[in-house]
Amino acid sequence: MISRIRRSYHRVSRIDAALVRHSGALRSSAFDDLCRRLGRAADHSKLWFAIAAILVAKKGATRRAGLRGVAAIAGASMSASLIGKRLFPRRRPAAELLPVPRRLTKRPRSSSFPSGHSASAFAFATAVAMEHKGAGAVVFPIAALVSYSRVHVGVHWPSDVAAGAAIGVGAAYATRHWWPHGAGLPQQREPAVDVPELGEGEGLAVVLNPNSGADDVDPSDEILAMWPKAELIRIEPDTDPARELAERIENGEVRAVGAAGGDGTVSCVAAVAVEHGLPLVVIPAGTLDHFARDLGVESVQDTADATQVGSAVKVDVAEVLVENRAGEIQRIHFVNTASLGGYPEMVRLREKLEANRPKWLAAALAMTRVLRRAQPVPILLDGSRKLVWMLFVGNGSYEPKGFGAARRPTMASGRLDVRYLRADLPYSRARFVLAALTGTLQTSHVYKHFEATETDVRVLDGQRRIATDGEVGPPGRRFAFRTCPGALTVYRVVPPS
Repeated sequence: MISRIRRSYHRVSRIDAALVRHSGALRSSAFDDLCRRLGRAADHSKLWFAIAAILVAKKGATRRAGLRGVAAIAGASMSASLIGKRLFPRRRPAAELLPVPRRLTKRPRSSSFPSGHSASAFAFATAVAMEHKGAGAVVFPIAALVSYSRVHVGVHWPSDVAAGAAIGVGAAYATRHWWPHGAGLPQQREPAVDVPELGEGEGLAVVLNPNSGADDVDPSDEILAMWPKAELIRIEPDTDPARELAERIENGEVRAVGAAGGDGTVSCVAAVAVEHGLPLVVIPAGTLDHFARDLGVESVQDTADATQVGSAVKVDVAEVLVENRAGEIQRIHFVNTASLGGYPEMVRLREKLEANRPKWLAAALAMTRVLRRAQPVPILLDGSRKLVWMLFVGNGSYEPKGFGAARRPTMASGRLDVRYLRADLPYSRARFVLAALTGTLQTSHVYKHFEATETDVRVLDGQRRIATDGEVGPPGRRFAFRTCPGALTVYRVVPPS
């Protein structure tokens, strides 16, 4: 066995040497300088981070492509540099195999195997292609050129590059354990319905949240370009957009209502749409736009196409009846998720930190602090006593079944997706983190999941606040959740059956 491995190694080494000599025999050209420049640009993944910055500037699939690419680079760099190079020391190709003008003035001193540049390049390109095929088609040739450039300038053997590329591809696919990919979900088949064609937007009242999404982007002009006759209702401090929208409906000829903002804005307008039996126009203008993404609406143009032809579907809405200590009951609709426990506290702390920090940094800091000081919540869940760190209730059946719900194959499942993290087991938070990192949540004893059409939660230690679609709601001692199948009509182009 050992002798067979040695023979294979020597065979690969001979092929490597022949290929490097062949590369070294190529005539000098401007391509030599291009390879040197590409290699320097890709040092420490600077090139890929620059491309990722361009991708994340645009919402939707391109943003997810850039973020997944950065996550893949982290895994590839660790695997290649901290593990591969230490386990498999190998000499770099001899400088004499290349013409003097092509040699690098400063040659790397680390192990030649595997190529870290190649690992990062193919990790980024593969991850980008998972989310956006067009962007992947642009990035892959650059990744291939960067990888070959390491052979061209004589700092890697071809097998080093091949091994690095394999590590990169593997790292990209490994991101699916922590960030599930939407590809492969069944095609949405929500019931189609006829709705008014809105044309230039006559009879359309749109609630606009100028604080959603990027801080310097106001979608007003884009909305009015699509629907010049639409009426905009801007969310300002100390205003009640739901009440103002309801008054416009009662006093005017409103045929459809629209939401331009994040999931909180969509949820607010969706509740009004359900109450008044009007179709909803979803205009993705938030940071994540979970509802719009699951609906299949990636851009304003997608929505405009549906409104021009009067195409819409029936989707589910969930509701929760919140009963406070005085016995008063408040009904709240939500389109994505509701939660109890640490998440509402995280939202409130994030809102405070956002005053002088970027939204993503404020969210990261808030989650870190809340997890560190979180207190378990004693509850009765459908009559059974539980002690939990947090509890999520999703509108619809989410995939995958880990704690981080990712996508809904359909928006009309007629089910609630209930997930909670137990606090009655030793080291439950540490076990949860370990299971999340290893992708084994479904077999973990600290994580529980079930689906139902309704579920009841009673808090046993006073009152707790609920968060719905990222917004902190009122405190309550009892929360009765149920699904409302097909309660909301939403504009979306319906694919042919």
